[in-house]
Amino acid sequence: MHWYDHGMSGWGYGVMLVNGLVFWALVVAVGVLLYRVLRRGEGGGGRGGPDEPARQTLAERYARGEIDDEVYRRRLETLRRG
Repeated sequence: MHWYDHGMSGWGYGVMLVNGLVFWALVVAVGVLLYRVLRRGEGGGGRGGPDEPARQTLAERYARGEIDDEVYRRRLETLRRG
């Protein structure tokens, strides 16, 4: 009589590979999410603060020539002071 020795077939190795990839993808995703949450607490995270749309509008107006250097710098300083 030939007993099955519990060896894995090709499908077993494939499932094991997929499970390993999913596990490490989840570990990396959780790490990235934790990093973003912790950075958000510092005011960072690669995104601007609540006044970022105002800064972008100001920069666009300056680039189009609607406002001059003095006005741009004065308004930018006002935004920085909050």
